[in-house]
Amino acid sequence: MAEVRVERTADGGFVGTNGRGASVPIGGADQDGVFSPVELLLVALAGCELVTVEPLTAKRGHRMVKLAADVKADKVETSKLGTITVTYDVELPEGDDEAAEVLQAVAKRVHEKYCTVGNALKEPMTVEQVVPVQ
Repeated sequence: MAEVRVERTADGGFVGTNGRGASVPIGGADQDGVFSPVELLLVALAGCELVTVEPLTAKRGHRMVKLAADVKADKVETSKLGTITVTYDVELPEGDDEAAEVLQAVAKRVHEKYCTVGNALKEPMTVEQVVPVQ
């Protein structure tokens, strides 16, 4: 189970915290020094892909010199995103003639099947809300 807590801070912002003690400030897209919720969604997608691709390519003996991704999404309506594009930024290991092929194959499988965040975005799912009133 994945679980986080988001709460308002004393200065009126918000912070998300996981059970391991890591936290991330959250705010509006116009606020400096914080991620907006949509940006966090994009970070989650790229992070999910990269932390899955990295060990799988390294396990096959092809550790990339540089492995990063840029993620973009256009807002097509006030509260709706259009297509999300993940663009890899990679530097292949010098002299490794198979690295590009392995990376492409692994990244494709991860994107299509093994990234939990990506799967959640592609598949219809239930999101429930509980607002207890006292």
